[in-house]
Amino acid sequence: MVTTSALMLSGCMHQQQTTKVSSQAEGSIEIELNQVFPQQSKGKAKSDGKEMVFEVGYGKNGVGCIGSTFEEGITPLGTFKVNAIMSKDRFEMDEGLIKKSGRTKGYLAKNLFNNMNSIDFKGDGETGEYGSGYISLTPVPSSPQPFNFNEYDGTYRWYSFAIHGTNDETRIGQRITGGCINMNNRDINQLIKTVNLGDEVLVTSNKPCNS
Repeated sequence: MVTTSALMLSGCMHQQQTTKVSSQAEGSIEIELNQVFPQQSKGKAKSDGKEMVFEVGYGKNGVGCIGSTFEEGITPLGTFKVNAIMSKDRFEMDEGLIKKSGRTKGYLAKNLFNNMNSIDFKGDGETGEYGSGYISLTPVPSSPQPFNFNEYDGTYRWYSFAIHGTNDETRIGQRITGGCINMNNRDINQLIKTVNLGDEVLVTSNKPCNS
């Protein structure tokens, strides 16, 4: 983002995906952040009756406590629900968010993810920081968040706390993002095939939160 609220979400080692039989609910996602060894931060989700395990990166400034407001570089802990799913092949968004956007679902489906992925956050000439997919999350119970639709340099965009892909897979497994949880594109593509609006996401950590 270019405004304070926008910049915090910029950027919100390739690991072999593993699967095993899982008792986890289909569509739910569990993410455990490791504050001592960020490269050991992992996510898991049930896909086709089996558990997929994937490596994740998180906020460069650490983790926020449950119920905290999303802040630049801080990944909040807590329980979240999926309120939007975006990739080149899929677009789903909570009807309330569509109404809030002031745009039609057709417009958002055609333009929003491409617009979001077109801006060079770091100024290094590289775009596509959200990689091949974006799963937006809303906290449960709801707490105030700087999630908003707006325009930057004539490009209509949206900003939220999310799980997303990347244009640089060396960023996975690091404390490096603007607050979002990132993962490699192969894994986000698989996750997007199974996740649905309203699915639950639990974000935990092995150490206390920042505040």
